[in-house]
Amino acid sequence: MQLPSTLGILKKSGYRALPVRDEIRKNLLEKIRRGEKLFPGLVGYDKTVIPSLINALLAKHNFILLGLRGQAKSRILRSLVTFLDEYIPMVAGCPLHDSPLSPLCISCRTRRESEGDDLPIEWLHRGERYNEKLATPDVSIADLIGDIDPIKAAAEKRSLSDEEVIHYGIIPRSNRGIFAINELPDLQPRIQVGLLNLLEEGDIQIRGFPVRMPLDMLIAFSANPEDYTNRGNIITPLKDRIDSQIMTHYPRTMADALAITSQEAWLERESPARILIPPSMGELIEEIAFMARESEYVYQSSGVSARLSISAIENLKSNLEKRALLTGEHTVYPRICDLGAVIPSITGKIELVYEGEQEGASGVAKRLIGGAVKKIFERIFPKAASPKPPPRGEQVIPQADSLYREIITWFGKGNRIDLSDEMPWDDYYRELKRVPALLEIAQKHLKTGDMHETAFGMELILEGLHQHSLIAKESADSGSSYFDMLKIMFDQMKGHYEL
Repeated sequence: MQLPSTLGILKKSGYRALPVRDEIRKNLLEKIRRGEKLFPGLVGYDKTVIPSLINALLAKHNFILLGLRGQAKSRILRSLVTFLDEYIPMVAGCPLHDSPLSPLCISCRTRRESEGDDLPIEWLHRGERYNEKLATPDVSIADLIGDIDPIKAAAEKRSLSDEEVIHYGIIPRSNRGIFAINELPDLQPRIQVGLLNLLEEGDIQIRGFPVRMPLDMLIAFSANPEDYTNRGNIITPLKDRIDSQIMTHYPRTMADALAITSQEAWLERESPARILIPPSMGELIEEIAFMARESEYVYQSSGVSARLSISAIENLKSNLEKRALLTGEHTVYPRICDLGAVIPSITGKIELVYEGEQEGASGVAKRLIGGAVKKIFERIFPKAASPKPPPRGEQVIPQADSLYREIITWFGKGNRIDLSDEMPWDDYYRELKRVPALLEIAQKHLKTGDMHETAFGMELILEGLHQHSLIAKESADSGSSYFDMLKIMFDQMKGHYEL
């Protein structure tokens, strides 16, 4: 359909302009009526964040999203454009996207008076109606709202008191659209004051010009909850003028975490071999992030982004691709010793408290991996230690301990195995099968006929026993060795006494 190109044709078409928030409300109600998915790509927010967000939009509220990093705040803000009309008319060439039916700026009003129904119009796509600004301490009022442009005044031979010498900032240029400020508390308090009128009365002032410009826009913010307090960097009058406050959160279930990582991670790529990553390894990667969000070594107010899991599984797949090239194998399955490849994905995503700094970022990452392995081990296999000590005077071997007794005894005789993420499959599987009862336990509890998955379970048992301090482990750059726990204790005691 040919869109009107002049004001006169637009009038004859019967077009009626709506304020932005009314436009969003109208389109949102229609989407709800049709049963459309309102925020595709958002996982785990259906019963928490999204209902609050819908209510705020239907109430025509300016709102703020409060949440830690990696909680999809920016994704939410950028998805708001889907509730705008696909195209709206604007005065051709106007930086404020002025409506030709009721222009705001003096330039467009003058043009309308002089050109009448011949005033040319352009059609603005909804993708161009969203602007955002990352708040930093150096952001100025001129950046946000505008300032006098002396060069323009000189070039056009205008007085500095002329309204047309104003250079508009990003907020006026977001007129008839959506404007978002990320990390709001990072704005200087004096800059926050400049937003008060904008939120309440919808107008702006530039350098004291006696101009009232009632801008039409939806304004949204994002912030970290720790900073968004009366004791923090947010001024109370501005906080009071934001209509709705919506809290975001990290995935609360394993299913949601897996869905997010599957959606965001770059796993569908051309690889040199068939790469198989089982659900248990995916859960293990997610468990690392869950552990980090509870760890006493990690600064919890900073948060642990969902990007940790995404980056980790991408690095894991890269390590498997590398092994495929080194060994020439056509099918590659992950191993527990591959988890060393995800350490760089963890160390860059966590902020440590003092105790964590003492431990070191790599040390904390290894602790998190170990804790995650322990949880997955206990989810699949019987526990390796009794939850209660035996009664006094009785020697009781717990059932779970007796299950692994043959394995622990074998290591106690001085045996050890060496595993590496660079070993060919045959050597890796042969090394695992040296441990008695290991294959039988893995087959019994995994209930799989796939030998690759069985081998993964066998190594998971060894790592689980190590995490329960029943066998010892020595880690190298690309692999690990398992041996008797008592031997390493005696070796340490011997070295101590020799000193």
